[in-house]
Amino acid sequence: MVNENYMERYEFTWPGKKKAILEADTPTTTVLCPCREESKDWDTTENLYIEGDNLDALKLLKEGYAGKVKMIYIDPPYNTRKNGIYKDNFTISQKEYEDRAGAISEEDRHLLRSTDPYGRFHSDWCSMMYPRLKLARTLLSEDGVIFISVDDNEVHNLRKICDELFGEGNFIADLIWQKKFSRTNDATYFSTMHDHILCYCKNNILNNENGWRIGLLPRGDEIPQGYSNPDNDPRGVWTSVALQAKSGSDKSRYEIITPNGRKCLPPNGRHWSVSQDTYSRLLSENRIWFGKDGNGTPRQKTFLSEVQAGLRPNTMLFHSEAGHNQEGKQETKALFNDIDVFDGPKPVRLLKLLCTIANLDENSIVLDFFSGSATTAHAVMQLNAEDGGKRKFIMVQLPEICGEDTEAARAGYPNICEIGKERIRRAGRKVKEDNKDKSGIEKLDTGFRVLKLDSSNMKDMYYTPEEFLSISQKQQSLFNFMDNIKEDRSEEDLLFQVMLDLGIPLSAKITKNSDVFLVNDNYLIACFKQVDTNLITEIAKKKPYYAVFRDGSFSSDSAMVNFGQVFTTYSPNTIRRVL
Repeated sequence: MVNENYMERYEFTWPGKKKAILEADTPTTTVLCPCREESKDWDTTENLYIEGDNLDALKLLKEGYAGKVKMIYIDPPYNTRKNGIYKDNFTISQKEYEDRAGAISEEDRHLLRSTDPYGRFHSDWCSMMYPRLKLARTLLSEDGVIFISVDDNEVHNLRKICDELFGEGNFIADLIWQKKFSRTNDATYFSTMHDHILCYCKNNILNNENGWRIGLLPRGDEIPQGYSNPDNDPRGVWTSVALQAKSGSDKSRYEIITPNGRKCLPPNGRHWSVSQDTYSRLLSENRIWFGKDGNGTPRQKTFLSEVQAGLRPNTMLFHSEAGHNQEGKQETKALFNDIDVFDGPKPVRLLKLLCTIANLDENSIVLDFFSGSATTAHAVMQLNAEDGGKRKFIMVQLPEICGEDTEAARAGYPNICEIGKERIRRAGRKVKEDNKDKSGIEKLDTGFRVLKLDSSNMKDMYYTPEEFLSISQKQQSLFNFMDNIKEDRSEEDLLFQVMLDLGIPLSAKITKNSDVFLVNDNYLIACFKQVDTNLITEIAKKKPYYAVFRDGSFSSDSAMVNFGQVFTTYSPNTIRRVL
């Protein structure tokens, strides 16, 4: 039966969309645990490599990085329904699809006949992408931009998801990247030569003057169409525009005499576009062109050197400027001693080009939460080496297992994360070696802090009445009972939890003096081992913005009782926290 009250409207939905929306807003119970032994230059680097599910990672990053990321690039699964190292098949059964859509009753009777035979191929992919992109938008700065690689399988759905999350007005372009340079003759229909790279910004400058502005490409030796230098002007190539306007005053209808003596007036109803005084100045500066014979209607010269400092990017990214699949593969194999460790890595040239288009400043943060082989990190390091920038990268990758029959596994890389981390190490060394003659190259940041997603640092503190009674009978101290930190968690595990909770960047400078951590000098001071009144006083006198202690670390009842009073005396403005 047709619901006569149902109002038709334009919408994009799928079974599972409501759950996907809620999933983005559901808090995570995970934490990021530091892993020094797998990191490089831990104490000095400002780059991050996060190992774990990117949905939880994005939720955690939101605490300290909301509105701080200038560029996001992701190369998610394309849902090609092919087997590989990472999941690329999001198909569900027809029965499950109809069940989610509410088309089957509890008695397995069809209430509605599905008219969409293909929805089961796309729904889970949309549900996977939606919450991640929703969180990604919160991380972008007001002038931030996101690039998403995809192919024809899901580009139509991705456009609709991004239109909903970023706003249709913030769609910039569907960039077409020529990923191949030779045709495939055994293709069923067309030989696919391209991928899509969707570009959306946080704010369009047409609606927000502080929004994203596109980066121009270097001109090189290219001369744009319409520019030439027929009079050998020392200022270089130029183009010209007619010196006429549709309207003006009587003063803008004056007589101009060409070098050959011909008298010129604007055509009937028109005017010169500049005043007579301005014309005289332009003429004296050799900015008026009368044609090769010196007898043409006057035109104003515009020099290439005086217009935009670069070229507008094209929506077609040809392999000659952006690299191709084989280039990406050969770059990775060269780094890994000719071992083919990763399927389909993107070429460094493509990511460098996107970084240029993103208009990064020298301190921008670049995020890739489908990091794969970590080409994005490689490109950021390469750009910094070329121009002396200090851009930072955050890579996020799920440690998906490399199959036993893959070259990666045989070479000793059990999962994608191990490939990505090693790629950054090797690429960093190569970038420094290739640029060893550049001044200051030894300061180039090619390190990264490894952080791994794990369950909460806190114990499950829910007790039944019987369990509570047994604890009391054992006469354990109140402090021991209240210490809710898991025994296997380190001091640095707790420190990074605190940094996330307080919105402090995970790349912040950390020093340790005995058992006391100092983050960004005295901005945060934390101690998770035993503290007495003397140590509390010493910390308070440093006047930190934040001071954090562990609940079970106070050495005595008096230390806990005096804790608040000491800070009130020496640093009343310090925000104090106890885990």
